[in-house]
Formats: sequence, C-alpha cells, structure tokens
Amino acid sequence: MSRPALVLVESNTTGTGRLFPVAARELGLRPVLLSADPGRYGFGGEVEVVRAATSSTAAVVTACRRLAPVAGVVSSSEYYIGTAAEAAAELGLPGNPAAAVRAARDKGEQRRTLAAGGVSVPRFTVASTPAAAVKAAIELGGPVVVKPVAGSGSAGVLLCADADEVAGHATTLLAMTGNERGLPMPGRILVERFVSGPEYSVEVFDGRAVGVVRKHLGPAPTFVETGHDFPAELEPRTRRRVVATALTAVWLLGLRLGPAHVEVRVERGEPVLIEVNPRLAGGWIPRLLREALGIDLVRETVRVFSGGQAILAPTACGAAAIRFVLVPGGGILADLSGLDAAREVDGILDVRAYREPGAELVRHGDFRDRLGHVLAAAPTLSRAADAAARSVRLIRPVLRAAEETPA
Repeated sequence: MSRPALVLVESNTTGTGRLFPVAARELGLRPVLLSADPGRYGFGGEVEVVRAATSSTAAVVTACRRLAPVAGVVSSSEYYIGTAAEAAAELGLPGNPAAAVRAARDKGEQRRTLAAGGVSVPRFTVASTPAAAVKAAIELGGPVVVKPVAGSGSAGVLLCADADEVAGHATTLLAMTGNERGLPMPGRILVERFVSGPEYSVEVFDGRAVGVVRKHLGPAPTFVETGHDFPAELEPRTRRRVVATALTAVWLLGLRLGPAHVEVRVERGEPVLIEVNPRLAGGWIPRLLREALGIDLVRETVRVFSGGQAILAPTACGAAAIRFVLVPGGGILADLSGLDAAREVDGILDVRAYREPGAELVRHGDFRDRLGHVLAAAPTLSRAADAAARSVRLIRPVLRAAEETPA
C-alpha cells in the first residue's frame, strides 16, 4: 500500500512553501501538490503534481479521493487555506473549522469578532464604495490605513493622509476584480485608524505562543516588511500583554489547531491587534524560529494536519534575524552584485536571490518588492541583527532601462 498523501493545495511562491514537501517526506508521507498552474512554482521532481481547479472545494475533494489514502490537506498560501479547510472537513481530516478560517480571512469579520470579544483593535469601517471610504476616514480622523478585506503580504495596504488619497486608493482597490492569483476580490475594503508604534508578530501554534518577532517596515505610505528579528526585545510586562492579546484573539476566532500569525502594534505602551492570519507566518519567520529555538513549525504544521501531536519543546536558545533585498525602482535586473561577499559575513547562514538577471522589476509596495534575503543566527539578537544588517548592505541590485540591451 502506498504511503498516505499529504495534499498541498497550491503553495506560496516565495518563503517556506518548498519546505512542506520536505517535511512531509520526513514524516513518512507522500507530498502531492494540487495546482491549477504547476509551472508557477518550479518544484520540478520535488513533489508529485496533480492539476486541479483549486479555487473549487469540490474539485479539491475529488482530487483527494482519487489520491486515497490521504492523511491531511493543507496549504501554505493565504489564498487557499479556506479551500484546504473545507476539503479537510468534507473528508473527515484534521483542520480548523472551515467557517472559522473563512471568517478570520475576512478582515472586517475578524475585526467585528475581536472587538465584540474585548480585544483592542483599531477603530474601523468596512466600505464598498469610495464615497463610503472617504466618509469613514473623515469620521475616524487623522491618517487612516486603507486595505482590502482579504489579502496577504501587505498587498494593497496604504497609509492615506487625506480624503483625496483615500478616494484615490479606494477607487483603485474597488475596481480590482481579481487578485494576483486571479481569484475574485470581495468588493469591500477596510478603512481603519492608523496605529503608530513598533510592530510585532506572535507566532501561535495549537493555541500556544511559540515566540514573539520584531518586524522592520519600510517607509510610509506602504508597509513593506524589510526584516524580522527573533526573539523580539520587549519589556517583560509588555511582552506578556502582547502575547495575551494574541492568544485571546486566536481563541475568539475559533482557531485551535496549528499555526496562527498574529500582528500587534504597541502604541504608547498599549498593545493593539492589527490582524490574525490563520496560517504560518511568511517572510521566512518559521526559519528564524527553527534556527533560534530548534522548533520546526513547518514540520509541526504537517504533523498536526495529518493527525499527529505537535512537538514544540525548544532544543536551542539563540537568536536569528533576516533582512530583505528590495527593488530599488523600475527597470530590468542586470545583476544582483555582492552576493558572495554577503555570504562571507560571520553569522550568515543563508543568502538567497529570488529573481534572475533579465527579470523586469516594478515597485509594488508589498511583498513582491523583495529580491532576496540574508539570514543570520547567533547566540544573541544583537549579534544576529548586526550580521544581517552588514550582509544586506553588501548586496546591490543593478538595473538597466527596459529599452537598453545588455553589453
């Protein structure tokens, strides 16, 4: 009899998606990728691939039944975790309630649930027209953040200083009929009070806090994540309150199994919950925790969604930091110089380029602006963060104009 399959419903295109098949094999499972467009990922022979209409739960269930036995259905992509949860429920496999996952993915529904449960969230309004967005911004006062009610990687998230900016961005977002995966947009946006202060993420697993990460963001008005540090340096009382806020939010949303990535800002000493993502963190954060603590959240996600019990005991006590190489502007990538020098910095474990020379670059103001990363580990956070900062400064994207031809 063949090994039970772990069905992966699509994947994220950067980050930890490629680690899921590895973890599945380590746990004695047969990784199978369901995808409407397998060529998007370049997995090659790393995973068995089955074409399927992954926007349809029924199609995913049908594909899974043909693959029997199936131990679990999961996705590393924000856009398909709802479909994976629905398919798992229909097949009687482990997962969070599909309704809870769908509700958590809708930032408006999520905010209403959390506010009703007493969690501190930014004041907000859900709008379906530019006029309603402008009205909400005026009522909220001051700068506001305008973003889709469903999305990932800071896509479409913009800080707006006045009514004109709100109207313009709301018009743009509401005119979009599909996201970068071609999936339909819900036709609603979130307008919320801008919360100042440093941002952290609490990595939650099976309702437990595994660790707190410090986020580094690029300049306003966008919210591009430029790096992460683990463990975050926080005053103990503030850390306890940040963690308590995150755990309460996850509980209220009904997310009991596996990972949740919870983003919190600390404004004037008070934690304010920004959003809960019912999935593993992106931005290579699971790799940071693995290097610092010895806890492999990718493997544990595969384990619990295939019926096992999570193993979350730390086997190390260190620190790790990542910094991203960002798109400097529009043009054609001629070279990403300095990669070899970046690798020579003491403490650097990984230097990676995401784009090849010849790629056309456009600044999006979200996760797509990342060209690569450097990742460092050390006994202390200051050493890890310093190594990552020194390494990333050695990497320089070289661009040429689109009409130029290489020499």
